[in-house]
Amino acid sequence: MGSEAIPRRDAPDAARIVLAHPRRPDASAHETASQDELARRIARLLDCPFLTEAEFQRLPHAVQPYCVPAETLTERECLSDSRLAGIRGEQDFFGGRVPYGFVASKAITHALVDAHALRPQGWSLHFGARVRDAVLRGYTAFSRAEAVRAARLLLETGPVRLKPAQGKGGRGQRVLESEAAAQAALLECSGADLVRHGVVLEENLADIRTYSVGQVRVGPLVASYVGEQRLTRDHAGEPAYGGSDLRFVRGTLAALLAGGLEEDERRAVALAAAYDQAAADCYPGLIASRRNYDVARGLDGSGAVRIGVLEQSWRAGGASMAEICALEAFQRDPALRTVRAYTLERYGEAEAPPPSAQLVYRGEDEREGPMVKYAGICAHDG
Repeated sequence: MGSEAIPRRDAPDAARIVLAHPRRPDASAHETASQDELARRIARLLDCPFLTEAEFQRLPHAVQPYCVPAETLTERECLSDSRLAGIRGEQDFFGGRVPYGFVASKAITHALVDAHALRPQGWSLHFGARVRDAVLRGYTAFSRAEAVRAARLLLETGPVRLKPAQGKGGRGQRVLESEAAAQAALLECSGADLVRHGVVLEENLADIRTYSVGQVRVGPLVASYVGEQRLTRDHAGEPAYGGSDLRFVRGTLAALLAGGLEEDERRAVALAAAYDQAAADCYPGLIASRRNYDVARGLDGSGAVRIGVLEQSWRAGGASMAEICALEAFQRDPALRTVRAYTLERYGEAEAPPPSAQLVYRGEDEREGPMVKYAGICAHDG
């Protein structure tokens, strides 16, 4: 920690410290490195010390940290963890807090097959109705029978994409072209997992482009963005998140909508904003200082253009280092209104990042093998 001053609770206006907490129990090397680097950079933005867990435990006085969690938090977690007990608003952490665990998953994006379908405690029947025009055609199911029924309804207009509600980065998804294929795929799903987490069935799009839309707040700094995601291949040859190219504006999603966006970008931002507002209205207790929405544009089974929100992310994600790069640029230059930033992830023995980039991780991850992650500023638009 060097000579950084340690904040004391007995000094009421003392600066807080920043802590990368909680971790994912099975976090790999690159996930841990990413969480730590994000927390370090946020500490600089807040002009606060960053502490490791060991340093935090050695503090002589109780301190309420600004936390950078690896996952979206639940109210139950915050009540049972003293480090999280002080989270009352967006200013207290980087990420999101939800009233129930399923709210942080893909499950909430779609309605149930009917109002009597199996659902977890706290499920909002109103949310699906609110976002119907902001998302693709689809259903969420918490039983095998209801999932088959949902697939049958969707297959009337084309292929269906089956998505694990807890899945990340497109992993575990399958495209189904018949009811028999849907039944076979669902037989492979654990009945207990279906009841606990649910499964999403959604119209499959061809020629897809995925937009990232988001808003992020750290201290007094607020920025919003829109851009496109890149895909790469992991070591198994499977499609994986490869980075994002994003245009940021100073301010909220409303400020982003007021800027000069292309038509598809404007539509993506408007749909994300509608989803965001519906989530806030239908799930009281939702707090998010980091809001990110994946919005897909593509062709449905009839060849018509469709665009809709795929899912939300209220946790540190693939685009978060670009978000921090943009906030740093806005902090350095109060007159700056827009900036372009990027993140990049590659698997294998990738080349070293350019000198202007901020390296997040480069090494041999125990799960993913050799990989590199970095971020940086593309351009200052003024």
